[in-house]
Amino acid sequence: MIEMWTYRTDVVLQPAVDLVGFGIEARDGGIGKVDESTADAGKSYVVVDTGPWIFGRKVLLPAQTVERIDLDTRTVFVDRTKEEIKNAPEFDPERGIDPTYQDELGGYYGRYYS
Repeated sequence: MIEMWTYRTDVVLQPAVDLVGFGIEARDGGIGKVDESTADAGKSYVVVDTGPWIFGRKVLLPAQTVERIDLDTRTVFVDRTKEEIKNAPEFDPERGIDPTYQDELGGYYGRYYS
């Protein structure tokens, strides 16, 4: 099984690069901007602020969803559609990433990596 909380081996993520503010490009178009990200071993993710597209909702995308990062255009490309991102469990900054939320995300995104 693929580890969804680890970036793909072909994704180049330089430690000095802060992804906050980068655009998020889903398979079918732009979906928002990176609000927060981490490259912690085994716990990597990006939080996407979808802005007006889905009423300012924030969603967390596990690192494995990132296909590539274009530093020149400041864009993160992910292997999900807008609809899949829209239907993902909402990220609540107050709650953070507790084990229950991580399990929810695992159930939602895990079906793509089984």
